[in-house]
Parts: sequence; structure tokens; C-alpha cells
Amino acid sequence: MQKRPLGNSGLAVSPLALGANVFGWTVPTPQASFPILDAFVDLGFDLIDTADMYSTWVSGNQGGESETIIGQWFAANPGKRGKVVLATKVGMPMGHGGKGLSKDYILRAVEDSLRRLQTDYIDLYQSHKDDPDTPLAETLEAYQTLIEQGKVRHIGASNYTAQRLGEALETGRLNRLPEYISLQPEYNLYDRAGFEAELEPLCLKHGIGVIPYFALAAGFLTGKYRSEADLHKSARGGGVGKKYLNPRGLRILDALDAVAPAHGVNPGVIALAWLMARSSITAPIASATSVAQLQEIAKAADIALTPEQVLLLDTASAY
Repeated sequence: MQKRPLGNSGLAVSPLALGANVFGWTVPTPQASFPILDAFVDLGFDLIDTADMYSTWVSGNQGGESETIIGQWFAANPGKRGKVVLATKVGMPMGHGGKGLSKDYILRAVEDSLRRLQTDYIDLYQSHKDDPDTPLAETLEAYQTLIEQGKVRHIGASNYTAQRLGEALETGRLNRLPEYISLQPEYNLYDRAGFEAELEPLCLKHGIGVIPYFALAAGFLTGKYRSEADLHKSARGGGVGKKYLNPRGLRILDALDAVAPAHGVNPGVIALAWLMARSSITAPIASATSVAQLQEIAKAADIALTPEQVLLLDTASAY
């Protein structure tokens, strides 16, 4: 498997990242989670993405459930930590009310994440959401402290606008502070404009690695939601119906259906391959709730779409 540079970090990662938001949620236990994590590494992949607030949206959860499960996996498999590029995030509201990107909060939150993850360092520590109430320099100073302490190797941004990402990069350069080496935006075959208009050119200009989330549009691009009757199939169904189940969405599914048979895979695999074919993308993030599902989406890394297939998908997903 050919790895890709993660921005200017010097790290190289596999072209597919495992979204760990499902651990502690739709994959609720360590016993159900460990086989997926094992299979991911055994298939030759290495980038695992989580966040401290996963999964606060589940009744009774306080956040940290996903990190805890990953930490238990590391503890049960001592050799696996060195095979993983571990990415987590800070800044979104936790169950206890903590949030934001102030220096004091980041320095406290990272200790909680390291404890839950049962590791001494985080490969990629990401600002989960821009915090307009905290000066950019203060946030970067916190990360500088963590990098100097060896607790964090590199930093990334998530959910930043092009303007704010540009300002953060400039702040880092002017003040000789760490710079974000990656961006985690919402981006997929359906949700294109938000990234492509301003963020993509900025990332290409500055060599920023891009690891998009919702790569499968909350499961819509797998093709399992094609009518109102399908929306009960998962916990995400309601949101999928409101956003994606429309003429443009169905047009995209038709294009995926047209391409998928040529590669012997399901539509979702083609949607991931489309992302991987884009020059700005390092590794799309996709979740799996079973080993079989993971094995299927992993096929995207071996698919080379033809120019005609890319054009078909581009045309179908045009606004």
C-alpha cells in the first residue's frame, strides 16, 4: 500500500483513516471494537481518528468513551501503538461542560486524553472547532508546550474556515509557533462546495494534509438510503433523509451505481475512491461497525478510477 505525506509533518499515512466515533456508540463495547481495530492494522492501514468528546451525544456518556476503548486496545496489544498514527481532538463541549481552545483548557484536556488512550504521546492533536474567544497565538502556545514536552508530535485543525485557517498559519509563522499541518473538513461527493471553493486552494498552497470527515455522507453514499422507508435502518437515518434524499442525492447514487460494478464493489467504496483520487486529499475518514464492513471499504485504497468515471461522478454531483 502506497502511503501519503500528512502535510509537511514528515509522517506518511495510509490513504484511508478509521473513524473511531462509533466506539462507545454504535459499537458500544471493547469486545465489539477490538476486532475492527485489529483488522484495520492487519490490512496495512495506520491512521486512527478520534476525539475527546466522542461520544457525548449518547445518553449517559460524558465524552472520552472512544478514547477509552482505543486505550484499552493499546493496553491489550502492546505492539499496536507503534503501528498507529493516532489522531484525536480537543475543543468541543464535553459532558462536564469543558470546551474551547484556551491554553489552560488544552493543557488539562490533553492529560485526560493521554490517560484514556493509555499512551505517552499523540501523533496528531487537532483543534476540533475554531474558538473565536481565544487568541490564535494562545492556542498555538499551548500546542508548543505540548510538543516541547513530547506529548504531541503535530497539530491539525478541524472545522476551520479558510480565513481562520489562513490567520492561524500566519500567526504561527510570525510568532515562531507550531503550524497546523492538516485540516479535517466535512467533504464528500455530495458536500463539495464548502471545501472546494476556498479551503482546498489554501491547503494545496501551503501543503496542508486533508483528512475529510463524513466521507460517506453519514452513510448515504453507501446506497442504503434510497427512500423514506430506508431511513429507519440506522441511528443516522433521520438526518440523512433531511439533507441528502433529494434529486441531486439520487443522481449521485445513480452515478455510483454505474461505476461500482466495474470494480466489483459497493457504491460507498467508489465514493471513497473518488476522494482518494483528488490531489488535495490525504486520507478520507470512514467508520465501520463490523470487520466485514471494514474489509469492504478498505478496497477503495486499491481502486484506480478512470478519467471517464471521475468525470461521471463530478458531473452527477455538480450543484
